Amino acid sequence: MEKVEEEGRGGRRRRNWRRRKEEEELEEELKEKLKKKLEEKEEQLEEELKQELEELEDKLEELDDEELEEKLEEELQEEELEEELEEKQNIYYKNNIINNEYYILNL
Repeated sequence: MEKVEEEGRGGRRRRNWRRRKEEEELEEELKEKLKKKLEEKEEQLEEELKQELEELEDKLEELDDEELEEKLEEELQEEELEEELEEKQNIYYKNNIINNEYYILNL
């Protein structure tokens, strides 16, 4: 008595082995798909974070520019005030000298 196997079928062990192999292949395929999806999501998040970082850097730069501009304006105002004070002092000294000369001439 000879064992005859039909094509496409096999023994129970062979079918179980084939089923396990298919399950493993499907599992590997799912793992690859999941890995790709995760990589895509990581890239997307990374890009979003880069954009957010650029926006924040721009805002910081604007703030730095504004602060620098404010400081420059303050310094300019201080210089103008110092010049104005110096002019007033010069006028005061000139008036004082003129008054002294006038006083001396009228003696």
